[in-house]
Amino acid sequence: MPPPPPPPPSRGPAKPYFFYGHRKPTQNRPAVRGGLFSNRQTLNPRKAGRPTATSGEPFDLQRWDPDEKRIQNPPFGRLDPSEKFFALAKNLSPIARYIVDAFRKHKQWRPELVEELNRLRRVTPKLVAEVMKFPDIDPRISSRFFHWAGKQKGYRHDFACYNAYAYFLNRANHFRDADQVPELMHMQGKPPSEKQFEILIRMHADANRGLRIHYVYEKMKKFGVKPSVFLFNRIMDALVKTDHLDLALMVYDDFKEDGLVEVNVTYMILIKGLCKAGRLDEVFFLLDRMRKNLCKPDVFAYTAMIKVLVSNGNLDGCLKVWDEMKKDGVEPDVMAYSTLFMALCKCGRVEKASELLHEMKEGKILIDRAIYGSLIEAYVEDGKVGSACGLLKELMDSGYRADLAIYNSLIKGLCGSNLVDRAYKLFLATIREDLQPDFHTVNPMLLSYVESKRMKDFHKLLEHMQMLGFSVADVLLEFLSSMVEKKDRVSMALEAFEYLRMHKLLTISLYNVLMEALFKIGKEKKALELFDELGDYSLVPDTSSYCNAILCYVGVGNLPEACKCYNKIIEMSSVPSIDAYYSLVKGLSCFGEVDAAMMLIRDCLANVTNGPMEFKYALTIIHVCKLNDARKVVDVANEMAEQDCLPNSIVYAAVIYGMGKHGTIEEARKFFSAMRESRFMTEADVVVFDDMLIDHMKKTTADLVLSGIKFFGLESKLKAKGSMLLSG
Repeated sequence: MPPPPPPPPSRGPAKPYFFYGHRKPTQNRPAVRGGLFSNRQTLNPRKAGRPTATSGEPFDLQRWDPDEKRIQNPPFGRLDPSEKFFALAKNLSPIARYIVDAFRKHKQWRPELVEELNRLRRVTPKLVAEVMKFPDIDPRISSRFFHWAGKQKGYRHDFACYNAYAYFLNRANHFRDADQVPELMHMQGKPPSEKQFEILIRMHADANRGLRIHYVYEKMKKFGVKPSVFLFNRIMDALVKTDHLDLALMVYDDFKEDGLVEVNVTYMILIKGLCKAGRLDEVFFLLDRMRKNLCKPDVFAYTAMIKVLVSNGNLDGCLKVWDEMKKDGVEPDVMAYSTLFMALCKCGRVEKASELLHEMKEGKILIDRAIYGSLIEAYVEDGKVGSACGLLKELMDSGYRADLAIYNSLIKGLCGSNLVDRAYKLFLATIREDLQPDFHTVNPMLLSYVESKRMKDFHKLLEHMQMLGFSVADVLLEFLSSMVEKKDRVSMALEAFEYLRMHKLLTISLYNVLMEALFKIGKEKKALELFDELGDYSLVPDTSSYCNAILCYVGVGNLPEACKCYNKIIEMSSVPSIDAYYSLVKGLSCFGEVDAAMMLIRDCLANVTNGPMEFKYALTIIHVCKLNDARKVVDVANEMAEQDCLPNSIVYAAVIYGMGKHGTIEEARKFFSAMRESRFMTEADVVVFDDMLIDHMKKTTADLVLSGIKFFGLESKLKAKGSMLLSG
């Protein structure tokens, strides 16, 4: 029997080393791929789970990561910050991962961090560039690391390091520091090349920083770097897009001085910029130069010019460019025709658009439905409804189906020409075509029926809409709201409202719309009549109803009823509108109810996000009144006037309240005198608010005396003394 094998020699404790990460495969050691550090402790250590093969994909042990599934599908849709860090860091090389993990642990540049970095035997430029490209690190630490690496013995940054550093600074929104990278390269004996400046220009161009682009270009000239044609084009294009055309033309002058030859892109960049600025003479000059030096502009170049001019509303310039294209013998294509045609229709140039349509037919250019629709809409706006209907027939003869927008435009034009019966036929045609008519389809017909007092047809159309699945209440609300937008139609809206009342088609929303319209034209009493009759139709007022009632009650001077409406809103756990607050506060201020007005001001500013400016200044005035100095209050009033918010009764009531609580009558009167001298108040206003001030002071004094009597318990003695006087 052979002797047993000797026991294996005992091993000492394993030394820390990096095990995972990408290794260069050799004959004796295959590539090892994996997750985090083998001997490095992390904030959230995780145990590796058992691998499971995914369905539809063979399992590969070398590509397996135990934490990959957890990172891809975090619990409850959240990802721990450390897990997010390692999800980004797992693609780095091991030493780069060590560096960024040290950044994560220390969070700022300190001696402990430097000590950890000094453990590395060497830092290569490739490693520095890799760290600079990592997105989730503090910019201050990365900058210090970049400069620390540059001070290592025998180390010099290469172009990749400087480029990564520039990208990093721009990513951290330190683009001004990124512009100083060429100076840093020059100081460290690495003259910047065109590539470094191109990176800066590309970064500024992506962020639309035109002036910074020109700054970098001037710096290129200072370093003696001449841009290529490609980079010149990029600089000029970025300057044109950021509305710095004059700077772009200056760069073009340098382009010519350097002896470079223009290409098509060079000319088109400048031509589009000049078209945008409306400088057509210079455009045609560049076109002539383009023909002589290079080639004749093609249809794509002319179409681009027309698009730029159309977007800036320069229709006359479009026509000039169109004529220039014809002189060059360039045949316009569908895109060029449609671009100019749409612009002509939009600007109401119907005759020119008709000529262009005829020209398209002769040239056998494809005419789509959008072109027909634009011209139909332009005919309707021009009042040529007959021509629009003829164009609709031509559209259908061409094999197209009219869309809902075309039908809506024609119905509107027919109703405007008092041809509502023909409009109704088109409405029925939309139903036959399965086009699902909307409110814009029926609104012109409803309006025409009301104007011509054909209420039976009005009701018939409503019934038809209900059969189609429309909500009649919503349609009536939109219809009435569109009618009262014009003040001259409010009386017509009242007539339609009376018809709806007869047929019991009323809702609280209709009442609210009509009450608001009546208030705007100064018919508060009529609006209050509508408010009072809500109970007769079993309609419950809502917040809007009470807000409109507050406006109307204050308008007629019935403050008690307005306050009752306010209390109703509070009982409903709702908040009045800002207009209702303002109207009620102003009414209370004019009638001397200063305490109630100030209470409402605080309530409004506590419940709304952007209250009236007078309310905010009223609280400021109350605070300034604690100084008992009229001049300080006058300064606040002057500041209001500078903000286009003239002092009114609300401000004067705030002065009365503030001086009554913190100041004296004399200072309040000084303020009113200053307002009279500044012509913010009339003499009559001064007299009225002076009486209001005295009454408020008397009331405040009486309240203080009564409070003192209650505090010291003298009510019983006062009553006994009063009864003795009466008996005596």
